[in-house]
Amino acid sequence: MNLSRTDLAVETAEALPTGRDMFAPGTGVTKSECLLCGCPVTRIHVHTPAGARAIGKPEGRYITIDLRPALSRQEALTGRAALCLCRELRALLPPPSDGPALVVGLGNDAMTPDAVGAAALEHLLVTRHMVRSMPRQFGALTPVAALATGVLARTGVETLELIRGAADRLHPSVVIAIDALAARSRHRLCATVQLGDTGLIPGSGVGNHRKAVNARTLGVPVIALGVPTVIDGAALCGDEDAPPSGLFVTPQDIDRRVRELGRLIGYGVTLALQPGLTQEDAAALLG
Repeated sequence: MNLSRTDLAVETAEALPTGRDMFAPGTGVTKSECLLCGCPVTRIHVHTPAGARAIGKPEGRYITIDLRPALSRQEALTGRAALCLCRELRALLPPPSDGPALVVGLGNDAMTPDAVGAAALEHLLVTRHMVRSMPRQFGALTPVAALATGVLARTGVETLELIRGAADRLHPSVVIAIDALAARSRHRLCATVQLGDTGLIPGSGVGNHRKAVNARTLGVPVIALGVPTVIDGAALCGDEDAPPSGLFVTPQDIDRRVRELGRLIGYGVTLALQPGLTQEDAAALLG
């Protein structure tokens, strides 16, 4: 089975050979599940190099939030789902420091399934300029800067190079990288949020690997946040042993879903970075 067809750690674990308990004691990988704000949450922690080799993911924490219950109840994703995302993201953030948070939206905003990062930035409260210019009025806010990287084919610059340039200038305390992902199960398309503290490799889920964006390459903690918007055509047909074909499938109403997911992520990240704000405050400020 080709595990590269998914970016989701929970799917990678599910795809391992039947009968193999990836989470048994001594494997170096642990898993816990809970219900938070009405959303099922799965936390996978890869503790050791052996565990990383077994699951095919770097050492670190991976959190999966299942949005399907909220979607089935037709709840606004800026409600309890955003609060769930806020709490899980806040648990991954490093201790507060003087540096701003740099939130990066990756992907091609001209291609809807790849526009999750850009859509999220449209609903992010950006504050660094206000804190710097009017500290008395806005000093209680966490300074937040945003960067939309675009894609190499349109900019001629690697995503890592753009982020590194901004990081060298801003000296952020953390980088939050938002990107579209690939899933192996159609049921998780646009219905799952994955967070992780290991960074990411842009384009890895669709076979277009770029340079890794992580703490080693940037020198600061990197939290990756993504939503699967495409599924490999072979995985959709159940032919997962077939070689990659370059055919990917996305939902028919992807435009609406990306808009909603961008709003969810923007709200959730804003609430996580601004603990002094309520959901009502965020709604008033972000619209």
